[in-house]
Amino acid sequence: MFRFEKLDVWQKAVEYADLIYRITQVFPVEERFGLTSQLRRSAVSVSSNIAEGTSRSSDTDLGRFVEIAYGSLLESVSELEIAKRQGFLRDEGFHEAYKYAEDLAKMLSGFRRTLKRARS
Repeated sequence: MFRFEKLDVWQKAVEYADLIYRITQVFPVEERFGLTSQLRRSAVSVSSNIAEGTSRSSDTDLGRFVEIAYGSLLESVSELEIAKRQGFLRDEGFHEAYKYAEDLAKMLSGFRRTLKRARS
C-alpha cells in the first residue's frame, strides 16, 4: 500500500471525484469536452496532487501539493456553480457536491496545518 492510500483526506478526495463523475453523467453531450471534462479534471486533480505530494522528500513540498489540491477543489466548486446556473445540475446534486467539497476543504486545511506544525 502506498503512503497516500492511508490518508483519510486522499480517500475523501477520491470519493469526491466519484461523486463528480456520477453527477456529470447527465450533463449535455455537447458539454463532454467543455464543462463536463473540466469539472471532472479539477475533481480528479485533488486526489492526484495529494498522491503526488507524498512522493516528495519533505513535508514542505507535500504542503505545496496540498495547496494545489485545495485550489483544484475550489476550481471544481466554481464549475459546479456554473453547471447549476446553466441548468445542467439540479439543486440536490449541487448541494450534495457542495457539502462534500466543504468537508474536503476542511480536511485539506487541517492536513496542511499538521504539515506546517511538523516542520516547526
